[in-house]
Amino acid sequence: MSNPLLSKVNDLIKKYHLEAFKDVAVFMIILLAFHVFWKIFVSNILAVDFITNSANWLAGVVFEQAKWFFEITGMNVVPFDKLTVFNSMHDNVFFVPSTNGYVYVNLSCSGLKQFYQWFFLMMLFPGPWKHKLWFIPVGLIIIHIVNVFRIIGMVVVTMNIPDHWDFMHDYVARPFFYVVMFLLWVWWNEKIHLKSKKEKKATSV
Repeated sequence: MSNPLLSKVNDLIKKYHLEAFKDVAVFMIILLAFHVFWKIFVSNILAVDFITNSANWLAGVVFEQAKWFFEITGMNVVPFDKLTVFNSMHDNVFFVPSTNGYVYVNLSCSGLKQFYQWFFLMMLFPGPWKHKLWFIPVGLIIIHIVNVFRIIGMVVVTMNIPDHWDFMHDYVARPFFYVVMFLLWVWWNEKIHLKSKKEKKATSV
């Protein structure tokens, strides 16, 4: 038995051609729900050894790849696998001599949260599973590359405009993850999911 309210909503969506807005709303709800879930249970999540070890490993990979970039470009950045700063030991540290600034690639910089966010988004959002098998890994690779350049960008900010570091980190670099995920989702929705739906309708006629 169909829900009358749901039927009315679907009729309105079809009448005013709001399918695209419905899909965007679903995307935002899934992403926001995961973000809230992670924020509430982050201490419990990171208490799982596998997740913490994965985050540490991934942070190290991001650090090494960013370090490689600085080496080939010859930028005046000094990397440390471990460094004591203000009486605290930190892993994966970039020191910028020109401004006496530091950038740490820690657990929260690993990109692991965004990996899980992307994975669950794609698992929950409709679409052909045969395409999800390759699209999810492609998205993870792109998110990882974006994260490496995010760290590089924050080191460049430390080098040139250190007074704006907090603003660039919180309001530019961090939200950029979600811009990239949105663009990847648009690619999925427009080029794969909706195209697959049209092909199914065409073959059923």
